[in-house]
Amino acid sequence: MKVYREWRISGDTNWLRKMYPMVKTSIDWCSKTWDPRQAGIIEEPHHNTYDIEFWGPNGMITSFYLGALQAMVEMSSALNKDTTSYKDLYAKGKKYLENELFDGEYFIQKIQWTGLKAADPVKASSISIGGGYSEEALALLKKEGPKYQYGKGCLSDGILGAWIAKMCGLQEPVDSQKIKSHLLAVHKYNLKKDLSEHANPQRPTYAAGKEGGLLICSWPKGGKLSLPFVYSDEVWTGIEYQVASHLMLHRQIDEGLEIVRTCRDRYDGRVRNPFNEYECGHWYGRALASYGMLQSLTGVRFDAVDGTLHIDSKVGDFTSFISTDKGFGTVSLKGGKPSLQVAYGSIPVKQVLVSGKQMKLA
Repeated sequence: MKVYREWRISGDTNWLRKMYPMVKTSIDWCSKTWDPRQAGIIEEPHHNTYDIEFWGPNGMITSFYLGALQAMVEMSSALNKDTTSYKDLYAKGKKYLENELFDGEYFIQKIQWTGLKAADPVKASSISIGGGYSEEALALLKKEGPKYQYGKGCLSDGILGAWIAKMCGLQEPVDSQKIKSHLLAVHKYNLKKDLSEHANPQRPTYAAGKEGGLLICSWPKGGKLSLPFVYSDEVWTGIEYQVASHLMLHRQIDEGLEIVRTCRDRYDGRVRNPFNEYECGHWYGRALASYGMLQSLTGVRFDAVDGTLHIDSKVGDFTSFISTDKGFGTVSLKGGKPSLQVAYGSIPVKQVLVSGKQMKLA
């Protein structure tokens, strides 16, 4: 998806042609390794941003996979390459994600640790230094599956790949109404205005006491595992901004802003540095997800491949910063009429689409 994004930002199809063989090798390796049945889902144990492996298909990682497959179809088509296998995987994965991993309100994980190509957790542990399962751990494995999963939980990152796809200029790879339902569930269940009664055995300094925050995961319908993934009870600003931005994309502005205000109340300068939303170290990169709110609220995006300036405002008239491959400036929408002011370099706009309708710059 990021290669697709860089192509659309730069407009450099020769660069894409150079990168394509490496991108194809990467996606084919991922598919072979984590989707060996070619079912369009990631089910073999796979590492993730929570510093553990998920076992079995889940909304979070499979949405990344579908976004990547969607990007491969677009890039392959542009280079006159065969898209058949990627379209097939995407279609199967989309169907599975929407029907098997959607509980009617939000996307979940189906924990699976048997019947896979990977060695089961007991065998994998027994060959590691100091490994092995105690009788108690073995009983828990048989009852709940491998430790550090989320199962039926409402994960704030549960459809993250769909947000990444949209930020990169792709269409969301999953049914829009189900994505919206998931995001509203995250807002409903995971946003806490007072954490005084919340038990967090990990790093409480991110949000604690009477402060509020968006929990990484909750289990509103029961089923919380004895050993869920270790960060599940924490609050990360990068995830708060990602969810807020995604809600804004779906025109749930109030819900998105409520998450942002709750987050920024913790960084008002009294307890924490307002310019340092730390996580695994100071000035941690995940908080830069906040930049996505500009795109979500205004819909401003310049596609250098076809020279199209996209605008899809969720807030009426606005003036917003725009940065492109060759220049930067501001985009405005006043009375429904778009305008562009280039402060540096050039932004070679050929056409303007405002909410999908072609218009001229003022």
